[in-house]
Amino acid sequence: MHSPSKLNVKVFADGADLASILTLARNPLVKGFTTNPTLMRQAGIRNYESFARQVLEQIPDRPISFEVFSDEFEEMEHQARLMASWGENVYVKIPVTNTRGESANDLLRSLASQGVKMNVTALMTLPQVRSTVSVLADAPHCYISVFAGRIADTGRDPVPLMSAALNMMRPHKHLDLIWASPREVLNVVQASQIGCHVITVTPDLLKKLPLLGKNLAEFSLDTVRMFFNDAQTAGFTLETASIRNLALALEKSTSPAVSDAAQAEQETVRVPVEIRRK
Repeated sequence: MHSPSKLNVKVFADGADLASILTLARNPLVKGFTTNPTLMRQAGIRNYESFARQVLEQIPDRPISFEVFSDEFEEMEHQARLMASWGENVYVKIPVTNTRGESANDLLRSLASQGVKMNVTALMTLPQVRSTVSVLADAPHCYISVFAGRIADTGRDPVPLMSAALNMMRPHKHLDLIWASPREVLNVVQASQIGCHVITVTPDLLKKLPLLGKNLAEFSLDTVRMFFNDAQTAGFTLETASIRNLALALEKSTSPAVSDAAQAEQETVRVPVEIRRK
């Protein structure tokens, strides 16, 4: 695989900075967008609906996920219905549980019956995937976001789990698996290799995608040049023996020459002649 355009996985940009989102919207590689309350807080968003409507006004043709932020299922449902009304391309993110660990299955079932398109988020186990797939069997098109990056943060290889999740979802063509929270370009390759439907990518990670398939010898040379250039820019110096010898040689070569005769004259001791009077 030598080009991002040949990836076998759709790339969704993950973020909440409006300027960055609009810039990424011009990138043909980006097929959708996801947000969450944490990213919105980090971006300084104060008015949730105003931000969402600005994004939707500029990007009406690709899926965009907005997450509910209540911890009570009844209020989550009200928020979900409101968010769904903002546009046909809206997918409402519903956490797999609330903060008390209570399953969101009843809420998912209710919203599915109302035709709400969802992105069920924060899954990390196969039982969670199995249960969610079952509840969404008759739902409209939905995404299931498994946080593979966070799974990897615990020292576990997420690939077997993600592959198993795909197998569970395979009979349900209206359900797409999202590889969420990737940490490196390798994760994009892994998601593509197993046939994951979507991977969410931060702007910083998206900038690294052109490195995909880069010649390693060239990459090595680029790295050496980077170290050298940064050292030069920083003005780092060390007074080594070779530097001292070079400085002495330069000093000697630039000193004015003194002739042997002049040097002899300077060293001559003149003895005064004593005049005696008789």
